[in-house]
Amino acid sequence: MELTKSLKTTISPKFSSPLPLPSVHRVWSPPTKTLQTISVSTSVTNHVTTTTKNDNINHPTPQNDDAVAAFWDYQFLFISQRSETAEPVALHVINGAVPADFPAGTYYLAGPGIFSDDHGSTVHPLDGHGYLRAFAFGENNVVKFMARYVKTEAQEEEHQSGTDMWRFTYRGPFSVLRGGRKFGNSKVMKNVANTSVLMWGGRLMCLWEGGDPYEIESGTLKTVGKVDVINGCDSSLEGVSEGGDVWDLAARLLKPILYGVFKMPPKRLLSHYKLDAQRNRLLTVSCKAEDMLLPRSNFTFYEFDSNFKLLHKQEFTIPDHLMIHDWAFTDTYYIIFANRIKLDVAGAMIAVSGISPMITALSVNPSKNTTPIYLLPRFPNKNEDGLLLRRDWRVPVEAPSQLWLLHVGNAYQHLEENENNLNIQIHASACSYKWFNFHKLFGYDWRSGKLDPSIMNVNAGQNDMLPLPHLIQVSITLDTKGNSNEKCEVETLNQWNKSADFPVINPSFSGYKNTCVYAAASSGSRPALPHFPFDTVAKLNVSNKSVRTWSVGHRRFIGEPIFVPKGVEEDDGYLLVVEYAVSVQRCYLVILDPKRIGEADALVARLEVPKHLNFPLGFHGFWASAK
Repeated sequence: MELTKSLKTTISPKFSSPLPLPSVHRVWSPPTKTLQTISVSTSVTNHVTTTTKNDNINHPTPQNDDAVAAFWDYQFLFISQRSETAEPVALHVINGAVPADFPAGTYYLAGPGIFSDDHGSTVHPLDGHGYLRAFAFGENNVVKFMARYVKTEAQEEEHQSGTDMWRFTYRGPFSVLRGGRKFGNSKVMKNVANTSVLMWGGRLMCLWEGGDPYEIESGTLKTVGKVDVINGCDSSLEGVSEGGDVWDLAARLLKPILYGVFKMPPKRLLSHYKLDAQRNRLLTVSCKAEDMLLPRSNFTFYEFDSNFKLLHKQEFTIPDHLMIHDWAFTDTYYIIFANRIKLDVAGAMIAVSGISPMITALSVNPSKNTTPIYLLPRFPNKNEDGLLLRRDWRVPVEAPSQLWLLHVGNAYQHLEENENNLNIQIHASACSYKWFNFHKLFGYDWRSGKLDPSIMNVNAGQNDMLPLPHLIQVSITLDTKGNSNEKCEVETLNQWNKSADFPVINPSFSGYKNTCVYAAASSGSRPALPHFPFDTVAKLNVSNKSVRTWSVGHRRFIGEPIFVPKGVEEDDGYLLVVEYAVSVQRCYLVILDPKRIGEADALVARLEVPKHLNFPLGFHGFWASAK
């Protein structure tokens, strides 16, 4: 399906703040009314069930749901939280009950914790210091909550623990400082460890897109320190010698500046990793620092066993300027979608001066109407059914649509019955190049330091494709006989056109055929915020093409859902998702029954986080089983 038709877009009117933004400690408490939770199933016919919960939640009339309320709701989703709790706090169950068969383990959620300092600077959400949240499920169905900042080098420099005062000194890639140093400030690589979290080989780690992970004590959330995962692997294995072309020369000239002046690591580990469920392996990938500025991209893939021993390493160089946030894998391939970028020379000069964020040195490159997809062989020296040796990985498969890949839910491959074709299926979220803008993500305005919700709520015309994040299915067919009969198709997943992101599956099926995809989505019920923030958990069955949803109700938002397995069936388990009741500044941990999504009894339990520990929107989470 073509995703790049000419967009006749309309943008919601700019949200202007009627009042100065509140301080990080001020909490607005509107009148309380009832909450409606809505569960919807859409397969052949729509089934809508509404249940009413008396939960002290503001539910204004449609007349009051205007741009002012939407503006404030959006701001409160990103309000700073300075408090930490090193001692576990038992959460109060306000709806339902924690199931007796809920697996023992901990749900970890990474994300930023603070956005404004005490000297006038406000940073982009992606530059906010990492604030790790933990929900531990233990004996007697008690859930205990902890939250602590990741003590990165930048956090310890910018935070005075004795006075609890903050002064931002690192620029970060996405922000501009007001109270700190601008011109000549080379502190760009602000490793805030705020993007994702992983438990592997008995080690808990918080990851960021541009630096080494930080290890955390699982029981106390105390920061252990930075972990050199990839550079140690590179030094222990034979590397690839540098060539002599013009880009190798440019790379050698850039390295002293990037490594010495801007303190960039030689290789940056991507925050998104993969778990190969069948092989019980952790898969990670890194890029070189100079790839940000040169029209070529170097990817190194690493595979670790359950004890964090390196088993496999592969390096690839792609002759294109790419920015990769997430990626996919199958039993025999690593899969890279070519999110194409270019260097903006004028923007780079302004960014280096400190007037604009460093990320303004880059812009998307929509010069191609297709999307190159690179199928990189995981095991090039193994002839598995003769499928790998006949294809040159340097030649990408061209998807017929121009799309910017955001997140991958899953990918898998299967051999068709005639054994002449290998079919690869990828379930992911993507958006349009026309909408994606590095320095406006989350609506951040670096000039004012405020968040503009209208940037995240572009409306396309009735006959246009979705520009904002939505779920897609990519189908690739390869000819196993060596012929050039390749085919690639892109379509909206289950023909469902709601704004959505953060696709996840039962992790036991990672890299292999799955039936169910879960995602955070927008119900579209709020005119002022039709697309983001999300308020709905969606369950998409890719076999029967059904879509079932559960919504939190009015003036409440959600983040990424997480699947907790408890049996052998794919949807046998529970879904965890955090609910952000912005109108009363409360957070809730919600437990859903995946089998009942779309029905009135999908909600299993809702647990309340103490008000003084209310936290901002999280990014990515991880379920660590006690087993």
